[in-house]
Amino acid sequence: MDNRAGEMEVFVEAATLQSFSAAGRRLRLSPSAVSKLVTRLEERLGTRLMVRTTRHLQLTPEGEVYLERARRILEEITETEQAVAAGGAAVPRGRLRVTASVGFGVQYVVPLVRDYLATYPEVQLELSLNDGLVDIVGERTDVAIRSGNLRDTSLKARKLLESRRVIVASPAYLDKFGLPEKPGDLDRHNCLTFSFRPTLEEWPFREPDTRDLFSKAVSGNFEANNGPTVRALCLEGMGLARVGRFHVQPYLDAGTLVPVLETFNPDDIELIHAVYAGHEHLAKRVRTFIDFLADRVM
Repeated sequence: MDNRAGEMEVFVEAATLQSFSAAGRRLRLSPSAVSKLVTRLEERLGTRLMVRTTRHLQLTPEGEVYLERARRILEEITETEQAVAAGGAAVPRGRLRVTASVGFGVQYVVPLVRDYLATYPEVQLELSLNDGLVDIVGERTDVAIRSGNLRDTSLKARKLLESRRVIVASPAYLDKFGLPEKPGDLDRHNCLTFSFRPTLEEWPFREPDTRDLFSKAVSGNFEANNGPTVRALCLEGMGLARVGRFHVQPYLDAGTLVPVLETFNPDDIELIHAVYAGHEHLAKRVRTFIDFLADRVM
């Protein structure tokens, strides 16, 4: 363990496990040997990478940067060796961490898991479904499926899907409470909304004659943090909801949900991307997963 790659490997294990002892067990080294290698690395770099306490290790900002890049370098070394050993054809392998919204994940990602893992059996896929915004670097996520505008220009993205938003309700709800004919009618309706939006819920509309855009504040007695839950309550006749059409298209086709206020629909498009921390030599497990997903969704 006296070379730079060896020091990187020791540091990555210690940072990941937050323990010299645990890293030592993984690498078959003593805790003191792990500590000495990390100290030697810090001395060579001229900066502190870790803050040691009696209970755990905490990375400094410089340590966070080094960890991200060291992981990338070690992955590239592994893939290069695999490619040479296999005559140029590296096999995707290792843990792949993917996060997606609940709605997109259930509808598109989960049905592909079996086929993807059958195609790439050396990959260990870890899937997290969450409608919150995930810090890709901070939470060590390989691929995040995100909807809406992309704000972090340091990340790479590949478009997977675009879907028009639509307001829907069940026929039973409309029979009981009436069909809203204009956005102002929503004041008399129960509108199901999303809890992850920190401000007042406003739905966008467009005047059919002037084509002017405007917003209408809506409210109701229920909010949820994911699309499938809101959709389920729409199907139960609880109220109206504004969701991406991809969430509800099968129910619109079956007539169990009905689009409303389409005359005022502003045709706003929900873009969905696969987002990742891109670099020149992207890990093959990341590249193959994005390709696999894009081929089956687009």
